[in-house]
Amino acid sequence: PRRLPRPPRRTTATAGPGRRLLLSTPIFYANGPPHIGHLYSALLADALLRHRRLRAAGPARLCTGTDEHGLKIQQAAAAAGTSPPELCERVSGLFRRALAQAGVAYTDFTRTSEPRHQRAVRHFWGALRDGGALYKGCYEGWYCTAEESFLPESQLAERTDARGRPCKVSLETGHEVHWTKEENYMFRLSAFRDPLQNWLRDNPRAIFPDPFYQCVLRWLDEDLPDLSVSRERSRLQWGIPVPGDPTQTIYVWVDALVNYLSAVGYPESHGAWWPAVHHVVGKDILKFHALYWPALLLAAGLDPPERILVHSHWTVRGQKMSKSLGNVVDPAVCVGQYGVDGFRYFLLRQGVPERDCDYYDEKVVKVVNSELADALGGLLNRSTAPSINPSNTYPRFSEPCFPKVLDSGEAKGSARACAEDYELVAAVASLPAQVDSYFEGFQIYKALECIAQCVRQTNGFFQRHRPWKLDRRDAAEQLWLDTVLHVTLECLRVYGTLLQPVVPHSADRLLSRLAVGPGERGLSGLTFLARYEGKPCPFEGRQLGPNTGVLFHRLGK
Repeated sequence: PRRLPRPPRRTTATAGPGRRLLLSTPIFYANGPPHIGHLYSALLADALLRHRRLRAAGPARLCTGTDEHGLKIQQAAAAAGTSPPELCERVSGLFRRALAQAGVAYTDFTRTSEPRHQRAVRHFWGALRDGGALYKGCYEGWYCTAEESFLPESQLAERTDARGRPCKVSLETGHEVHWTKEENYMFRLSAFRDPLQNWLRDNPRAIFPDPFYQCVLRWLDEDLPDLSVSRERSRLQWGIPVPGDPTQTIYVWVDALVNYLSAVGYPESHGAWWPAVHHVVGKDILKFHALYWPALLLAAGLDPPERILVHSHWTVRGQKMSKSLGNVVDPAVCVGQYGVDGFRYFLLRQGVPERDCDYYDEKVVKVVNSELADALGGLLNRSTAPSINPSNTYPRFSEPCFPKVLDSGEAKGSARACAEDYELVAAVASLPAQVDSYFEGFQIYKALECIAQCVRQTNGFFQRHRPWKLDRRDAAEQLWLDTVLHVTLECLRVYGTLLQPVVPHSADRLLSRLAVGPGERGLSGLTFLARYEGKPCPFEGRQLGPNTGVLFHRLGK
């Protein structure tokens, strides 16, 4: 019986301050090793998770994993002379290792070959079936094994294969397609145009950045045919059988999407987390996450995800990464060359979700050296050097030297601060709120841009006042010297705190050098230059932490 669409069943996920949040990466296809595109998805989600935890905004989890079923896996295993389970075991291990090497703090790693996941998929299928969302029908069309999907004629192009014969390929990926005709189970996607349009109209930030939101709206104005959600078992043995029909295998994308539910205990305990979920996905899988997945959830009586955060791709010297070109960038090699934090910083600093970004080694070296090694690391080394701070303490701030004024023109008398110094203080005081706003808006690169700009301003402040030239034997000069160092260390403390989600190891070393304790590193209580505001500074006069050497070593060319 056709009873679609039915209203979503409300879940018990909490709302408001202190609520739970599930962040997710896509689960990565286990037919080959990881590349920087996979790691970019994971690092975006990881930085969002770390930032949320620093804000003490409520319980949060990060789920990731490997997608281990489908025809592509079956064929890759056969080509490698191994079995699908053996291939998946090996490749899943490679992804776990790559994520660990990049410092991704995931809480859940789902393999779609696991019994707990397969149980969730069977239950989800039953919910679709019981709700009248499925029917059996004959389906034919151009099937792309590499993308595990049928493609319409509008997404195809004519090419010649390796033997010079004409063939059809996917317009987006260039992968060859084959005409396929099967009797499959079909999902009534066409019945969900209005519910999906209503969902997006009511939630304009559900898909972000906005160009991708607009793209999904355009898709919903086009033809929305029903979706084939199974394959003949005779063609595809490596997958979950359709419950009650051993002649069919559940379509790999339906299987894979359910991982977001199985990670939080579907069908029993998911309500504690669902639908408070933010999916981080690449633009190539937007249709699966923004059209098919919300429709499947509605059909199963569940709410769509709260947000889908979409990013673009990485090219290498202007070319798409591909095995045939031999330009696939191995993240393990990157971590070895640039360090964990160097690798993380570059991808998150240069990656712009709205557009494709280009990777090449010279760019990594330039960005990391100028912003981490020279600007940030150099400033820390200079402001804590024994020659300039022989007592190795957090120096005291002199209010007469740096009085609080309404505008820079009021600084008179014994004041030593100039107009640019007040601009620096204002910029750093507003920085935490700016960074918070950019993280919330999935614009981590802009947050890092703001921090880098303030670091440059602080270097300018230090250089302008030349504390190494001040005479410590003169009482007035000593007050100004201590004030310059106090302001510099306060700026560094703010930068170290804000950079924790992006470069956790370097930020930890910086904050430890400044003697900032574990309980003083959160964002919710972050203050800046309290003495300037006439309040006590808990760090003033404190002994600095041990000198751990260069914060970030310059990279060689």
